[in-house]
Amino acid sequence: MASLPRGERYSSIAILFHWTIALLVIVNLVIGIGHDAIPFLRSLMGAHKAIGITVLVLTAGRVAWRLAHRPPLLPAGTPGWEKGVAHATHWTLYLLMIAMPLTGWLMVSGPGPGRPLQWFGLFDIPKLPVGEGLSGFGHDAHGLLGWLMAALVVLHIAAALRHHLLLRDTVLVRMAPALRR
Repeated sequence: MASLPRGERYSSIAILFHWTIALLVIVNLVIGIGHDAIPFLRSLMGAHKAIGITVLVLTAGRVAWRLAHRPPLLPAGTPGWEKGVAHATHWTLYLLMIAMPLTGWLMVSGPGPGRPLQWFGLFDIPKLPVGEGLSGFGHDAHGLLGWLMAALVVLHIAAALRHHLLLRDTVLVRMAPALRR
């Protein structure tokens, strides 16, 4: 993988945020979408909730970093419509990385008995002060947003592979972790 000049790559911090959150989101999509059909995944719902809270916190950091650090420009010659779709997709992914954990948190915060939300068994995360209606909204929204997130993740991966394999530009390379020789 050819090295890119400084300014044409994302920063190391942005790359770390991207790949950490990407891995956690994909794991959570597999658990969340598959937990009804695959009993083993059902046993991971505690981890699913903790990963969701982790994604929420990391996304807040990622957005703050992104607002303070401009990303590299798309390659010259990228059509305007494609730039618009890329920006809209990225900001929608950021929105979903906040909305998904929040709707999940709403869902598990409803009234009634239930195990406390825990972060990998290390500490409890307080329930949000919501009633049954808002908890039900969280449940419905969480499922719908999960499918939207899955579709956008697939679109994002397909676009990155298109740039790398078909267009042969640097869009994927600039977000790849640096390889040491």
